[in-house]
Amino acid sequence: MSDPAPKPDQNGGAALPASPLGYKSYRELWSANALSNFGSQIQVVGAAWLMASLTSSPQIIALVQTVTNLPTVLFILLGGALADNFDRRRIMLVTQSAMLCTALVLATLTWTGGITPWLLLGLIFTTQSFGSLNNPSWQASVRDILPRGLISRAVALNSLSINLARTVGPALGGLIVTLLGVGAAFIANALSFVGFLLALLRWRPAERLRPASREPIGSAIAAGMRYAFFDRNVRNAVVRGGLSGFSASAVFALLPVLARQELKTSALVFGILMASFGGGAVISAYTAGQLRARLTPDQVVRIAAGMMTMGLAILGFAPVPVVAAVGAALGGAGWTMAHSTYNTTVQLSAAPWVTARSLAFYQTATFAGMAGGSLVFGWVAEHQGVAVAFLVASGAQAAAALVGLALPLPKLGDLKVELLDTWRAPVLDIEVAGHEGPIRVEIEYRVAPDNWPEFAAAMRVRQRIRRRDGARNWALWQDVTDRTRWIESYRVANWGDYLRHNMRRTEADRENMDTLARLNADPAGPAVRRYIARA
Repeated sequence: MSDPAPKPDQNGGAALPASPLGYKSYRELWSANALSNFGSQIQVVGAAWLMASLTSSPQIIALVQTVTNLPTVLFILLGGALADNFDRRRIMLVTQSAMLCTALVLATLTWTGGITPWLLLGLIFTTQSFGSLNNPSWQASVRDILPRGLISRAVALNSLSINLARTVGPALGGLIVTLLGVGAAFIANALSFVGFLLALLRWRPAERLRPASREPIGSAIAAGMRYAFFDRNVRNAVVRGGLSGFSASAVFALLPVLARQELKTSALVFGILMASFGGGAVISAYTAGQLRARLTPDQVVRIAAGMMTMGLAILGFAPVPVVAAVGAALGGAGWTMAHSTYNTTVQLSAAPWVTARSLAFYQTATFAGMAGGSLVFGWVAEHQGVAVAFLVASGAQAAAALVGLALPLPKLGDLKVELLDTWRAPVLDIEVAGHEGPIRVEIEYRVAPDNWPEFAAAMRVRQRIRRRDGARNWALWQDVTDRTRWIESYRVANWGDYLRHNMRRTEADRENMDTLARLNADPAGPAVRRYIARA
């Protein structure tokens, strides 16, 4: 399925749509995903309320959030590697079908009375596991459909759909549970997957360019983790997302305990409290875009952290549902504003070849924080009370904001991560298969003594780039018999890794390449030698 041709502008050229929703493919998939988000929120209310009916232990009730978030920690990196190496549409078709089947099993067991607390946790874990494999493909597909200039707006729209679902979905879920029972909530979630499956069947994405040899899954996961570690912009967003998720988890984990045991309300009121969280998130999704146009990402995140800190504190002191709704709304607003900013930062900071894996790594950190936070705050609520748990979470959020001062986010307009596509594979004198190796590379430079300080600084940048893109055992050597002769050396596992390594240079790396070329005194340029290990 292709998008309609853009209308010509006044100059006779083709004017691209100004909104992501102007692209038919994105509009249909976004609408289907929004419907699926509604189903997920309905199931969240049903599962939390069902668990609160099966047990009175705050710690076990909080485990619902732990098993909701833990699969992301375990499987989303795998999902990212699959999304960067295989057909994303097929991955989503398989995972969406699996989530539909699991929701039907959950509904059947609930209606027949066969559900138990541990069986409920297991089925939630299964559903979220398939969701973790699905999410990187969906998020990275945005880049397949839209031009780079609309990515930030698409991230905001995706966040808006999630939070619209959080606004209406929980209230609707509470109403469904009250009138029709918990099983009906699970059926509603199962039906919500059907629309997404139909939209995927209609979508015909353009063929993506892939390396000549596909990267093995284990190596692909390791490459994604390495990139996130060595790229400062991605790394800072990942760490801060994890810290924020840790404290924010108290809202998701303890709201059912607050509603049922502290405020002694119904499933409908619990749904309204969840809807208040979503309502704050929707308002935030709208205002965050305006704030990002005027403020730096760091300033936006500081505002968000302040709202989350206040929201968690209010929930700790809430004597009635109205006050709790205010706290939940502030928490939702801060959560969305912060994490849409982190998500956008990762999307635009990562090179195209590792977009899905970088997003997966960010989500791994965020959901690991949420899974750990659910355990911690559930334990605190069990032993010290729900109010104390919320106040501890509020303090943790304030501390995370302070840590963020040492981990700045980049200005998104300054990023240059598109691939250079200037490197060409060398002509070989022997046949080398992609799996053969390891490969040792030496690059010789001639540098005048006056240029050594600048050369050393450029090589520090080069080391980070090499290691980010897969080099091992990187080293810089100086010839003891010829002081102007310098050798940069590194290793890669095999010839396929060497080809991929060199095709990962980005526009941001061009400055470093130009600097080293200028400092090299040999008019012929750096001499490159490549060696393969032989028995």
